Amino acid sequence: MEHSHLEDPQKKETQKRRQFSIRINVFFFCIFSLFSILIIRLAFLQFVEGKELAALEKQYSKRDITISPIRGNIFDRNSSPIASTTSTMSVSYRIEPGQTKDQKIALARKLADIFAQYGDNAKAPITAEEIIKKMDVGFDLEGKETKSPTYTFWPRRIKSGLSKKEIAYMSEHRDELLGLEVSEESTRVYDSRNIAVHLVGYLRPYSTASNQKATWLQRYKTDETSYLNDEYVGFDGLELMYQDELRGKNGSRTYPINNKEQIVGQVEVTPPVKGNNLFLTIQKDVQLAAQQAITDHLSMLRNNPPNNFYALGGRAVAGYAVAMEVDTGKVVAMASMPDYDPNVWTGGIQPDEYAKIENRYTNGTIRERVPDLPKDQIPKHPSSLVPPGSTLKPLTVMVGMAEGILGPYEPYQDNGIYYYGKDNSGRVRNSDNKAYGRLTVSSALEHSSNTFMAAMVGNRLFSMVKNPVDVWDSYMKKFGLGVTTGSGLPGESAGVSYYYENTQKYKAQFPLINASFGQEARYTVLQLAQYTTMLANKGKRYKPQFVNEIRTYEGELVKTFEPEILSEEKFSDTYWNVIKEGMKSRVDGFDGVPYSFVRKTGTSEQDVGGKRIDNAVFVGYAPAENPKLAIAVVVPEGGFGAYGAAPIARKIFDAYDQYIGFNGVPKGTPEMTP
Repeated sequence: MEHSHLEDPQKKETQKRRQFSIRINVFFFCIFSLFSILIIRLAFLQFVEGKELAALEKQYSKRDITISPIRGNIFDRNSSPIASTTSTMSVSYRIEPGQTKDQKIALARKLADIFAQYGDNAKAPITAEEIIKKMDVGFDLEGKETKSPTYTFWPRRIKSGLSKKEIAYMSEHRDELLGLEVSEESTRVYDSRNIAVHLVGYLRPYSTASNQKATWLQRYKTDETSYLNDEYVGFDGLELMYQDELRGKNGSRTYPINNKEQIVGQVEVTPPVKGNNLFLTIQKDVQLAAQQAITDHLSMLRNNPPNNFYALGGRAVAGYAVAMEVDTGKVVAMASMPDYDPNVWTGGIQPDEYAKIENRYTNGTIRERVPDLPKDQIPKHPSSLVPPGSTLKPLTVMVGMAEGILGPYEPYQDNGIYYYGKDNSGRVRNSDNKAYGRLTVSSALEHSSNTFMAAMVGNRLFSMVKNPVDVWDSYMKKFGLGVTTGSGLPGESAGVSYYYENTQKYKAQFPLINASFGQEARYTVLQLAQYTTMLANKGKRYKPQFVNEIRTYEGELVKTFEPEILSEEKFSDTYWNVIKEGMKSRVDGFDGVPYSFVRKTGTSEQDVGGKRIDNAVFVGYAPAENPKLAIAVVVPEGGFGAYGAAPIARKIFDAYDQYIGFNGVPKGTPEMTP
């Protein structure tokens, strides 16, 4: 019994050790198995799912939001601001996680009430329907589905230019307006005097620009990644032409987000680079003088005609002028009147506001612009493109002399009427059927003889020159007529010619005779100004220049622009002198000028709305001996050019002499001319 009692503890100890060893082995086996499973899983993640997970990591870990840069400013040649970028407060919306459809609709309605109660009374408040659309939540105010919303983290601008009351209310009730964010942004402000608004252009949202069919806006269709939908971009004029220089470079906000596209960390900001500033060739005082001269003269023509000559322009409702420096091509003034306030585009234009400017915002000096009249009256009045009339006669005689069919001193007996055709059924008369007697080239220009041009150039070109219409067309294009000026302005017209079309209907004799006194084509005012500079500088066709230099926002010089000669036509000095001598006659509105000048007026006839009307046209340059400035003026339905257009040109010449100086020294504040 005693022996048995002693063995039991040993057996128990041995059994305990065996059990412990088994547990240890099982434990290590489990650990080994877990590590094996972990290694296999890691290997699977790395080699099998690695690419997919890496893509998911890139897709969901961060989101970049473009920050639009501060747009560069636009100044005149003397650094006077025309278009400026200023700070404004805006409210944007970002979709809040968990926000229901009803809450979003209620927010849109609440915002509409805030804008109506606390907003600027000068503008129509944004409606709830417009707000829910800007919020981009995928449904309308009635809860009906629309397009799918964009990323939830992306802020949507609802309104810019908040009033102090709007800012105060939204700041005070921030907790009630979930998803809204008030922030400081930049906005475009144009000079209240509307300085060269058609040349400068205007801005509209990128979403609008990218959906346009106009060829000059197609650039935005091919550059969709660097713009925000509600970012304002150049839509016309220099704002569009120099969009890249003015805009600057994007910045960004980088948000860390989860797979639900919710922001989960701190934002990283890369600041944008400010746009460059433009310094134009426009001189604001000359520009304003041009605008005022047209406005005043139109008012006089319509409301207080002093004699029968002015009374012919009593239906005129628009006027256009371009002033270009002769030896550089720099445009000092470009006016399309009536004009408008381009600030109406900021913040989105309302339908009633657009209706007011629909026929005013187009640049009538470079493309066709209809008169600012009720729609039913527009077809009864001419557009901004009119025939040049007698202002083309200097080029007409140049064609004749250069082609050897007209001697520079060859005489002609003007009887007041010229017959042509086999049965003399065609006829050309002078204005008021005047007979000027014996004429030379110079005196024919001075008296503006239609019969001289028809007989000595038009008919001779037809009968003595091979392919006469082609020859005529080639001279027009050499002097910038029938082709664009090379200005680069978006939407510039090349004009409209009829002589080829009419050659198909009739034989070439009629269109060539008609063209000889400026009745077979319609040209832009900028084309006429470029043509006039060629008359002044003896054949150099300068590219119209609008920008003197580009500087950084901080003022460092980036680029200067030198005069650019597109082509040069060389003719005998005798020809140029004969033309110049014929363009020195007296003209209305130029009495007592302290400088010499050279000019040609025109009264172009046009059949519009079943009536034959007279358009007033003027081209000229000054001083006569050392030309500095060339001017073209067109007043559709303005009557005789000597009365309907010349007085406008006089005031522009005066303003140039006062503020810039024909001798390079400004004369000072101009005296008022009657």
